[in-house]
Amino acid sequence: MNTTSSFRRHSIPTTASEPPGSDQDQPRVDTAKHAHAAGGRALVLGGGGSTGNAWLIGIMAGLHDAGLDVTTADLTIGTSAGSTAAAQIAGATPSGLLAAILTAVPQKRTVPVGSDRGVVSTKPVVDHLERIKKIIASSEDAADMRRRMGAAALDMEAAWDGSWQTQWRATVASRLPSQDWPQRTMLITAVNARTGEPAVFDRHSGIGLADAVAASCASGLPYRIGDNKYIDGGYRSNAENADLAAGCGRVLVLSPFGGRSLAPLGWRVQLEAQVDELRAHGSRVETIFPDSGSEHMFGTNAMDPSLRPPAARAGYEQGKALVGQLAEFWR
Repeated sequence: MNTTSSFRRHSIPTTASEPPGSDQDQPRVDTAKHAHAAGGRALVLGGGGSTGNAWLIGIMAGLHDAGLDVTTADLTIGTSAGSTAAAQIAGATPSGLLAAILTAVPQKRTVPVGSDRGVVSTKPVVDHLERIKKIIASSEDAADMRRRMGAAALDMEAAWDGSWQTQWRATVASRLPSQDWPQRTMLITAVNARTGEPAVFDRHSGIGLADAVAASCASGLPYRIGDNKYIDGGYRSNAENADLAAGCGRVLVLSPFGGRSLAPLGWRVQLEAQVDELRAHGSRVETIFPDSGSEHMFGTNAMDPSLRPPAARAGYEQGKALVGQLAEFWR
């Protein structure tokens, strides 16, 4: 996919992405019921690391300040860094969140590398991506890949003591303006590390918001909730999980990684496949990707905290520029 365009419609014919598994121990939500009851507007916030989170906040703040508030979506779907953004906008305004990013003093990370963790050096991120590529190359399909990703995370966990989980939860909780789930429907994605089965959390799952977000962002080590351990929601079905918006009349996808996927095209888990399936069932879908001038802040640089302010500013300017194109679609 060409990721240099900031606003485009997908047209590649594909089939639907793999549906969630049926493991009875997984938190379940009736996404179709939510989508229809919501009134038709879904906001999908994709994964993309620390800079991706900042860009998502910037986009929403730019749109908001230009007169279009997409945070009032009836259904919000958050994955990995997008789950943090989804929880953040549930308790604060986009402009307030943007201001916090622009005035914050960058902090060096001290916990294991993951979707929203790491240190300034790009080496941990590069090594992590290489591990993912090797696992994908040895997998038969998306379900097999998820199982292998979970097994790898559990193996890695053996080298760490249990203190990292407490630290990671505290880090996630400190980023959330509120610890309460919003009344509007919000779905947070993850994957069961032991079974590879997808999981979707909402306010009816009996799981705290900070725990749901911590699980969704657990790209390195697995995050324990009760008797289960979870890994990054981006392993469920690409980094966006836009398929969960099935049934919505309008779907806006904000994708820091530009819809890119490391998975083979034949697995049909790419964003294009999800978008085309949504459209085939009557949804209007628009996607926003980082523009060509800001692409260097993602990928291997996604965990560099010094890039959060420029990523947020780039998103802000993009949001303001796109409000005219999105206004009719969203309203």
